[in-house]
Amino acid sequence: MSHEVLLALAIFCIVATITPGPNNMMLLSSGATFGFRRTLPHIFGISAGCFVMRILLGLGLAGFIDRLPWLFPLLEVVTAVYLCWLAWGIATSVGVGAVSPRAKPLSFLNAAAFQWVNPKAWAISLGAMTGFSRPDHFLSDMMVSAVMLVICGIPCIMLWAGGGTIVRHLLTRPAMLRTFNIGMAVLLVVSLIPGLADVASAYS
Repeated sequence: MSHEVLLALAIFCIVATITPGPNNMMLLSSGATFGFRRTLPHIFGISAGCFVMRILLGLGLAGFIDRLPWLFPLLEVVTAVYLCWLAWGIATSVGVGAVSPRAKPLSFLNAAAFQWVNPKAWAISLGAMTGFSRPDHFLSDMMVSAVMLVICGIPCIMLWAGGGTIVRHLLTRPAMLRTFNIGMAVLLVVSLIPGLADVASAYS
């Protein structure tokens, strides 16, 4: 892979991971509610989940899904249901300094598993695989793009959790954080729409 292609891949990974989407909306809310340190497992879970997805897609999962066209629409439904559940949890968070004992940030494993029902994660993985892999060097290029996605992605998504931490200090009253979290819950659901629209157009 040439230096020019590596640079283009890095730009792709930065733009893909720093722009708004379900993961970043969740990280922003988690940083505001639980703080940056408690959101770290969520951050690394996203990166690990995307890395594993990228490898498995490159090893043939994409072809498996092509043979079962009903599988991806099913993922869309599961995504919508799961996001609504997450959005409800975000909207009903009680606030900074008064977080319910039952409330906790998304775990490493849950964040990793969420990538499999996140259309944006699928789009990023498929885009990197199809746009930056040479047929005669497919496996090596696939590994390079997977590693690049992690290297570029972690700092980008950390910015969203850090932004939530900054907002956390501004939202000192529970009512203010409740309003913020309701807004984040709405944006979480709305952020799914462009990805679903792209998937629908691709499969129509």
